[in-house]
Amino acid sequence: MKKWLFVVFGVTIISSGVLYVWLGNEMDRGVEKKASGENEYAIILGAKVNPGGVPSLSLANRLQVATDYLHKYPHVIAVVSGGQGADEDRTEASVMKDYLLAEGIAPERILVEDEATSTYENLLYSKRLLPEDVTKITIISNDFHLKRASYLAEKIGFQPDIVAAPTPKIVEAKMRLRERLALLKTYVVGQ
Repeated sequence: MKKWLFVVFGVTIISSGVLYVWLGNEMDRGVEKKASGENEYAIILGAKVNPGGVPSLSLANRLQVATDYLHKYPHVIAVVSGGQGADEDRTEASVMKDYLLAEGIAPERILVEDEATSTYENLLYSKRLLPEDVTKITIISNDFHLKRASYLAEKIGFQPDIVAAPTPKIVEAKMRLRERLALLKTYVVGQ
């Protein structure tokens, strides 16, 4: 009986290790389809907003690369996507819009989706704001998040390319662990 438990424990540990490494590799592959400015619409995925409407480090990084991208490609229209969490005093989308406006992005280049509470909803609700014939989009998010975001975008009919924002080092280990679990759930459940 003890030998059987030892074998089960060993197989579980090895399987978990393999799954952990595989999910990490999947996440790393998420940054492969780099955007070239060809797509007319870019969806900037929301992230935590701190009290007073201050973007979290992750969101600030997303917004900085989005600003650079939008200045480089002035024909691109941004969709800022993110609702208001229970611990947020403003919607993520409103904070993102204010940031982009302050960085000189014209208001007519910013569409606001302020109801989403998950990555899947970010993409689904943003799709409602786009012309029906639009399938090619750019997704802007942190590097760790792009594999899952691209996978979900494809499930709802998009053909995405990506702009990767760096993940703040202070939260990188936590975010990559959490994203592994979210990616596994997405692969199993589909959302």
